[in-house]
Amino acid sequence: MTKPLAGLFKARHKDAARPVLYARSMRLCGEHLAGEGDGAGVPQVRLSRAIGVFAASLDSPSADPFDALLQVGERALEAGGERGLGLALGLAESSAGIRQRSKGAWRLRGLALDGLGRGDEALQCYERYVTLLGGGTPAPEVARRMDTLRRRRACVEAAVALFPEAGAGLADLLREPTTTTAVVEPRFASFVRERLAEHGPGDPAVRRLLELHGRHRRLVEQGAVPEPLLGGATPVGVTGLRALIAGRTVCLVANAGDVAASTLGAEIDRYDLVVRCDGYRVRAGGTGERTGLHAVTLRGGAPWEEPGWTRPAGIRLVFGDPAADWRRAVRTRLAPGAQEHVGDASLRRPLADPALLGEGGWEPATTTAFTVLRLLDFLDASPRLDLIGFTPPGRLRPREAEWVMDRATHVDDSKMRIALR
Repeated sequence: MTKPLAGLFKARHKDAARPVLYARSMRLCGEHLAGEGDGAGVPQVRLSRAIGVFAASLDSPSADPFDALLQVGERALEAGGERGLGLALGLAESSAGIRQRSKGAWRLRGLALDGLGRGDEALQCYERYVTLLGGGTPAPEVARRMDTLRRRRACVEAAVALFPEAGAGLADLLREPTTTTAVVEPRFASFVRERLAEHGPGDPAVRRLLELHGRHRRLVEQGAVPEPLLGGATPVGVTGLRALIAGRTVCLVANAGDVAASTLGAEIDRYDLVVRCDGYRVRAGGTGERTGLHAVTLRGGAPWEEPGWTRPAGIRLVFGDPAADWRRAVRTRLAPGAQEHVGDASLRRPLADPALLGEGGWEPATTTAFTVLRLLDFLDASPRLDLIGFTPPGRLRPREAEWVMDRATHVDDSKMRIALR
């Protein structure tokens, strides 16, 4: 009788713990809502609705509060930021306490920890999630993050192995279970600078160290693998984009009514590469019909929720920051077959990226037209680079227009054309 009774007491103990964990989760939700300011964006509205569904499910015999709780956690992840991720983590911990073998709870916990930069803890949760799958295929984002976290750690461990005595402090940091990316990155960078100053750039071990540090930085910024499928398109970086436009005449067409009402369509379509921006409209007689390159800038708090990019374009460039929002929007908004090439993460912020233009002073709200124009001008691969429809004031911001006119080689008001080559 001992074992059956022990099992009964254990089951009763677990049943008694569940209301406490649900109550804790509801308290966390309430604290989060109480701390929200006015003017919440779409992700916060979706989170608030999910909290409402969860609260209602706690008093409904026909509803499953556990599923509603996990949904709140997913919406908290979408809301992002330290507060959103903190809420997601708290709810994931409650969920794992309620159902210790819940795959969704461990996946949620891993994603929340990962978002907070607690990579080693996140990896342990991901591994628990994969174990519970019992040989099933993990969610793609989990597989990518596991690979990324393992490879990032391997870079630091290999760097320490090159200079074991000097790297003892960095090695100790890696062994701390709660170490975050925000702590490791500056320590790793400092370690590299010190070894470079001590041994010089000609030392083979230093060269290998620089390679490992560069790889680690890329993995922090972009993840371990390319974006999956990318709508069937081929990803291109700076070199690939330059090769695609080399030797081709280019015109950038404004999204303006006077261009659509003009008779410039046939002339526009004679350019080798026609560039259009954001939510453009086409009227064959005025704007032309061809689109060789479509550039778009991500705007708003949840750019991944905007309509997909379904219009055909040879090349699609997506500008946006931060990197996580850019990746998510690219995954969700690219339409299969709508583009042949898509710019990779190295092209997502050309004006501010020190590895590309790195020009200071441009506003975050810089127009898409000027961003793509400045990039094309920087690549200097086209024998002809014209703007059509940008001669009237107001089509570009004042500083952008000043930059253009300072470099213009010819202006034809009758055809609304500004030539930069």
